[in-house]
Amino acid sequence: MNPFIQLPLVSFAVLSLLMIIIWGWAYRIKNAGIVDIFWAFNFLIIAIVIGFLADGNDIRKIILCGLAALWSIRLGIYLLIRVGSHLDEEEGRYKQLRAEWAPHENLKFFIFFQMQALSNVFLAIPFFIIAVNPETEISISEYIGAGMWLLSIIGEGLSDWQLKQFKKNPSNKGKVCEAGFWNYSRHPNYFFQLMIWISVLIFALPSNYGWIAIVCPLVIGLLIFKVTGIPMTEEQSLRSKGDLYREYQRTTSVFIPLPKRKNG
Repeated sequence: MNPFIQLPLVSFAVLSLLMIIIWGWAYRIKNAGIVDIFWAFNFLIIAIVIGFLADGNDIRKIILCGLAALWSIRLGIYLLIRVGSHLDEEEGRYKQLRAEWAPHENLKFFIFFQMQALSNVFLAIPFFIIAVNPETEISISEYIGAGMWLLSIIGEGLSDWQLKQFKKNPSNKGKVCEAGFWNYSRHPNYFFQLMIWISVLIFALPSNYGWIAIVCPLVIGLLIFKVTGIPMTEEQSLRSKGDLYREYQRTTSVFIPLPKRKNG
């Protein structure tokens, strides 16, 4: 079988089975939010599948799988800590889905979990393209993409850590986080998340059909700017913090970390 066909098929088969197990656990504890944890860790599984089955250049595969695994583990552990701290309390967005999907919510969550596995495989298309590249020479573009990917993982991790440290302080309850990157951007985590997929695109471009990887940053960008990212986050922040957040909106960049605008 063509490796480029085999890799996504095997990946989806493994992830689909895993998501059936996770759906069973979510059904038992009545908390669909655990899907977020495993969506992140699923990229580690894809990296393992690639490591075993892809027939491309070994050095390129090591760089790819190493970065994919690092990102997946970092994000997965962050979500494990966040979601795992309240397994007995489902997050609001999943409560809303549960209410909207009643009385067939369990069947619809089963389909939803499978769609998450499918989204993992879809977003991993650039990984498969890179992994089957047989060229022995690693190009400058690939090194630039890999370097940007690593820096973006670090940036995303620092953003999450800065927000977590801010929230840990009881005196900050009800306040707006302006620590570190959050002093310059209202959504530095989303900025670095998009940069990760742009980096993957740059890494993939020298490979055959690497241009197809552009679909990933486009889809992620659409989600961030128009669907579940910035719009929902800002609406919730305005509801919970009111004028404090309006002032924060007025003086900071919505996305790209830039110097704060002066008052007045």
